[in-house]
Amino acid sequence: MALMKVFYADWQMECCGRPFGVGKQVAWPLVAVDEEHADGQWYGADAWVENHGDVPHDTTGHVRAIELVYQVYAETGPGSRTFEPVPEEWSLEPVDSCPKWFRREETAGGPGPRRSRDQAGVLVTLEVPTAGARP
Repeated sequence: MALMKVFYADWQMECCGRPFGVGKQVAWPLVAVDEEHADGQWYGADAWVENHGDVPHDTTGHVRAIELVYQVYAETGPGSRTFEPVPEEWSLEPVDSCPKWFRREETAGGPGPRRSRDQAGVLVTLEVPTAGARP
């Protein structure tokens, strides 16, 4: 058996996902994170869940750990109402199960752009068979 880290984005879960917990078996359509696109948006994951793409098969494994991913976002300009992730401003919180719905917390105002701290998804430690450990 091998361990891999999988990012399950909030919107993927809220749209088409089914909540799961530590110790459960899951089967997900996974896409490998390639080095060219491993720019921090995957929070150290080896793969991500893609419920809306053309992934040819599911990867089956057992959930060994789940961490909520908190990402800080900042408004792109005053009054723009458009937010983008702030690089390197994210954290993890261990949990026993994945929520179906994720929260957004607007942070206190002050000088500069508005900011929020969002639950961006979960980072899952998945135990998979050694053969085909990468999606």
